[in-house]
Amino acid sequence: MAGPGPKLVPFAALSASYFAHIGFFNPYLPLWLKDLGFGLFAISVLTSVQAATRLFAPYVWGMISDHTGERVKLLRYSATVAFVVSLALMFHLAPWTLGVVLFVMFTHTSSMMPMSEAAMAHLVTSQGGFDARRYGRVRLWGSVGFLVTVFAAGSWFEVFGMGHFPAWTAFTMGAVLVSVWRLPDAKESVHQHEAAIPVWPVLRQPAIYWFFISLFFHVLAHISVYVYLSLFLDELGYSKTLIGFMWAVGVIVEIAWFYTQGKWLPKWPLPTWLVICAGATVVRMAITAGGADVLLLLVFAQLLHGLSFAAHHTVCVSILSLNFPGRLRGRGQALFTVIGYGLTGVLGGFAGGWISSKLGLSAVYWASSAIALIAMATAVKARRLLLVRPQTS
Repeated sequence: MAGPGPKLVPFAALSASYFAHIGFFNPYLPLWLKDLGFGLFAISVLTSVQAATRLFAPYVWGMISDHTGERVKLLRYSATVAFVVSLALMFHLAPWTLGVVLFVMFTHTSSMMPMSEAAMAHLVTSQGGFDARRYGRVRLWGSVGFLVTVFAAGSWFEVFGMGHFPAWTAFTMGAVLVSVWRLPDAKESVHQHEAAIPVWPVLRQPAIYWFFISLFFHVLAHISVYVYLSLFLDELGYSKTLIGFMWAVGVIVEIAWFYTQGKWLPKWPLPTWLVICAGATVVRMAITAGGADVLLLLVFAQLLHGLSFAAHHTVCVSILSLNFPGRLRGRGQALFTVIGYGLTGVLGGFAGGWISSKLGLSAVYWASSAIALIAMATAVKARRLLLVRPQTS
């Protein structure tokens, strides 16, 4: 496997360790909460805390990093706080206390991807072009980290139970902490006239706000996977090892996409890929809703993750990097997190909790397929507007 290049190696290490943490934490947090005795609605509320912090924290971190240029120092601070706070999960906590601990922890971990993506995008963007091949070589290591822990944790919890979840949290957050301290201690230069560049003129452009509308519905359709897939498969009788395997299938396709995307993305303009990815999401969610009890159908649905998530992620990062350049880059990537993973996570978590309690978990995936249709329609609109902009073609 070709490496990401010397300058990007530390970012590859951060990506690997951060997504190694996400790879076990997000899929198994609902199962840990279930093991603690929480009901489905309480689980939905507690898992939505992460999304709630994404409503404000990424943009605040992005704004500070844009104005100071100190992205690495801010990453080190946030990783240190998150690690220390994560240790509290080892104690028996009341529900509200647990919610506060998760809130503080997520407020700081939510800074990591927007700031590191902004710093990395700066390194892979040159002469007005975004180098998807180099970006993919870095981002795939995040997928590798996710793959290792989602499978290893599933096997571990199958044998030893969910009681070791807090220890896994501390260990993986410790790995993140080590990786951020290995990033080059470089400060991006800040010129007085650049520090005050407003973001609103970019957001008011029709092509950009339709892009964000499409992003919102696209990721909203995926909340059913992020929050409820493990619970759904557990309800259907899948073992924790097999649940981990199902997550691993999606991540293997993700790795394959990130490694080869430099070959595939140039075949169509970036805005066209938004429509393709939304179409894949419609199919993926419908198959999961109606055929998750059939192993081969479930595997096929997870294989679509390469298009529904991985391709969509790179396309969005590329479009944002090109339309939010320079001192806007941190806020542009932060808006991606706030709109794509903050608003959607809160709405999807609460709505999914209500739908699942009334109609069952399969209904959540039928709703997700319908939402993906809206994402596809808005992507068509965004595509038409973005295609007249030469920098996104």
